[in-house]
Amino acid sequence: MIKWVAALIGFFIRGIVGAVLGFFVGSLLDGLGGSSKSSRSVFQDFTRQSVSPADFELNLLSLCSIIIKADGQVSQRELDYVRQYFLSTYGKEKANAIFRTFNEVIKKREVSAQRICTYMVQRTRYEVRLQLLHFLFGIAQADGQVSQAETSKLREIAGYLRVGMHDFESIMAMFIKSADNAYKILEIERSATDEEVKKAYRTMAKKYHPDRVVTEDKAIQKGAEEKFKEVQKAYETIQKERGMS
Repeated sequence: MIKWVAALIGFFIRGIVGAVLGFFVGSLLDGLGGSSKSSRSVFQDFTRQSVSPADFELNLLSLCSIIIKADGQVSQRELDYVRQYFLSTYGKEKANAIFRTFNEVIKKREVSAQRICTYMVQRTRYEVRLQLLHFLFGIAQADGQVSQAETSKLREIAGYLRVGMHDFESIMAMFIKSADNAYKILEIERSATDEEVKKAYRTMAKKYHPDRVVTEDKAIQKGAEEKFKEVQKAYETIQKERGMS
């Protein structure tokens, strides 16, 4: 609505040129003032790009290498986890091709988490980045535990990916166990009412539903399915604990 009013005002002030300018400015204001579903600005609509599968795979592998080296030692279990994940997702021929290309790339330039994440933020949806972080946590846990150094590096990467703190804590709770894990996964406190628990579950189930992860990358799609199951499991744990129906 604002864009049409602005266009009309612009027309009376500067004619056709003013109308076009007014419409553009009004579109920006409409984007900023709309609901969460339609709050993307005109700039976002024009600059949002989709990352090609090849670039995504190489950037994903680059982040994997950063996590594997995070605690100062290269774990064979973590290496095997990454290799097996790529083999099962892409097939032997394509996975080996990805590894070869990756080895050639890292010989020519240093792997920068900030640069990679900035690239991903500009070209992927928030839901995809959540699953990416989930996958990286899986690598860190492959050797049996997520070290403090790995947690710090994952927190740093989450910041570069612009993942919110509540979402980061929710994902971390799936890998670092504690008494309140189920509540952390649903992003609520243990003191929450049954109705608040149900509402949180609906919100999280919607946020992490695999259908919301729009990407051609099978590894990330698989991660979305795993995280969705964790959300369901957390809810079932709280239901059982409280005797909820």
